[in-house]
Amino acid sequence: MFKTPGSRVAGLVGASLNQKLLASTQRNHLCVRSLIQLCRSEPTEWITFQHLNFLKRQYVTKNIGGLSQRARPKQEPVASMLDDKDDTIVQIQQIPAIKPQSGVVVPGNETSSLQDEPEAARQANLEARQWKELRTEYSDLPGVYARLSKIKLTALVVTTAAAGYAMAPVPFDPVTFVLASVGTGLSSCMANSINQYFEVPFDSNMNRTKNRPLVRGQISPLHAVSFALACGIPGVTLLTLAVNPLTGFLGALNIFLYTCCYTPLKRLSITNTWVGSVVGAIPPIMGWTAAMGTLDPGALLLGGFLYSWQFPHFNALSWNLREDYSRGGYRMMSVTHPAVCKRVALRHSVGLIGLSTLCPVLDVTTWTFPLISLPINLYISYLAFRFYRHADRQNARKLFFCSLWHLPMLLLLMLTCKKLRPVPENAVKPVVSPLALQS
Repeated sequence: MFKTPGSRVAGLVGASLNQKLLASTQRNHLCVRSLIQLCRSEPTEWITFQHLNFLKRQYVTKNIGGLSQRARPKQEPVASMLDDKDDTIVQIQQIPAIKPQSGVVVPGNETSSLQDEPEAARQANLEARQWKELRTEYSDLPGVYARLSKIKLTALVVTTAAAGYAMAPVPFDPVTFVLASVGTGLSSCMANSINQYFEVPFDSNMNRTKNRPLVRGQISPLHAVSFALACGIPGVTLLTLAVNPLTGFLGALNIFLYTCCYTPLKRLSITNTWVGSVVGAIPPIMGWTAAMGTLDPGALLLGGFLYSWQFPHFNALSWNLREDYSRGGYRMMSVTHPAVCKRVALRHSVGLIGLSTLCPVLDVTTWTFPLISLPINLYISYLAFRFYRHADRQNARKLFFCSLWHLPMLLLLMLTCKKLRPVPENAVKPVVSPLALQS
């Protein structure tokens, strides 16, 4: 059959397209088969992002405003200096050996110097390099116990409990005051000791806590737990029997919240800060109940002061310790939620002004207290606002040091403006402690 030139060209084009389609089909079939075989193989041979050429490695760059992520193409391999591109012979000049002199150690002759070292000196060097358990003398135990019980934190707890007792509108009883203070201090020592016992593996990773007694091995864990029980059991017993059962219950509740709730939550959620603030708010309530024997609105107001004060105090402290907390594995607001950390510190700093206004409303203080406490409350709120707007180490440090003198100043002003309630003649007398009856 006669074919025109146009039909011949169309036939050649169709034949070439058919061959290309067949070849691509076979190639795709091979790719599909190889992909199925790769997926059926061992997990170590699965396809990963290294097999894909269009993906690029990611790296994090630190800017002034924060952290940003940019893509950087993989660098080309640098040509080796020993490539066989040039066959020219390079003559290397031999350096003569250096003869060691007496008294001088050559870097390459450490082995010979060790061999020439006396056996006694070698054993002394080995013993000096090995880890040894610290031997604690009996004279060192008071200092060890002070660090184990966090003596400064315990002193703050006792001070707030004493302030709660002094703010109660009842006549001052020195015996009950001393018993309540000692029982509160012993309960705080137990809680802090158990806290350090649980956090030994994590405290060793932090610069702030790596020198604690249990981390350094100055005392054994059994010794620490025994010290905690020796403080906690008499402390709670003293509060329950010598003061009143309500104060003893609050002391035992505070130990439970600190050791069994706050301590494990530090590695789980940022809610640990709120639980820790509740723990810090209970001691002034304990002081009030030790004097009154009841849980009144005034006691809850004093606890509210301590609850709100702890947020600007601790958030400013933890901001400059973010690296330490991150290294220890603690989930703090400053590490995982920095915006929440700044916002909560500002919110509770302003809340101190509202709590000061409630004091005369609840007949805890006179109306003079909100006025004379306004300057210091405004100042800490101003520092918290600066920390909220520009959170840097300097503003965090200023807010933290302001909180250190703000609390004692606030409690002192509250005590000077204390409002005494008139006690009627037919009023029921307050609960007297059993020890006072025996005496």
